[in-house]
Amino acid sequence: MQKEEEACFREVSGDPMRLLMEISKKGKFMNKKKKLLTLISAGIVITVILMVSVPLNTMNANQPEEEQPMDPNLETATFGAGCFWCVEAIYQNLDGVQSVISGYSGGDVENPSYDDVCSGETGHAEVTQIYFDPKVISYDDLLNVFWQTHDPTTLNKQGGDVGTQYRSVIFYHNDAQKAAAELSKKEADASGDWKDPIVTETSPFTAFYKAENYHQNYYDQNRNQPYCRFVIDPKLRKFKKEFPEKLKK
Repeated sequence: MQKEEEACFREVSGDPMRLLMEISKKGKFMNKKKKLLTLISAGIVITVILMVSVPLNTMNANQPEEEQPMDPNLETATFGAGCFWCVEAIYQNLDGVQSVISGYSGGDVENPSYDDVCSGETGHAEVTQIYFDPKVISYDDLLNVFWQTHDPTTLNKQGGDVGTQYRSVIFYHNDAQKAAAELSKKEADASGDWKDPIVTETSPFTAFYKAENYHQNYYDQNRNQPYCRFVIDPKLRKFKKEFPEKLKK
């Protein structure tokens, strides 16, 4: 009987449902311990079968976010200003900003991973998608914070972060945002705050891909990490000193 069982299980091992059915049918010939071990083994086999049946390129795929927030009273802004951990931490502190999501925009590859973007070959920038209440904080206010919290004069570079993914960029969502961004950029360039000309890109928004979960709310969850302490902390202190009236209470 043992040889018959083994032959049967080998025959159906590629079909998880048939495998379980055969174990149930053959169970009457097994003692309880043997049946339990067989069921455990079958469970492992089924798990492996199901795992390998999922295309590897979809297991960690980042799906595009909706362009508009669910709340009709909110508007969306999409900015790239170097590492999105820094930008996220800053905009999360602004009164009127409901949520900030880190992700990727501006590339020509769908559903990029962090490693894909870091390769510099997808064309994406690290960005933050900012959902805000225009009755509390305006798009112009967000732009003002944008200019004052990074260096818009360094091409594809912010501090020690170098690459096209770290470029300074504004992705506008409509004509009003385009006009506001271009005017704000012109005014910032003429302000004399920087000795070099501003190189910030202004482009139409096309798609936003949410970054992996471990990138979200990064500063708040990793405050003791060296990057947070030595890069983000100084930026946050400077930002809070310059915009005290705009901070959440």
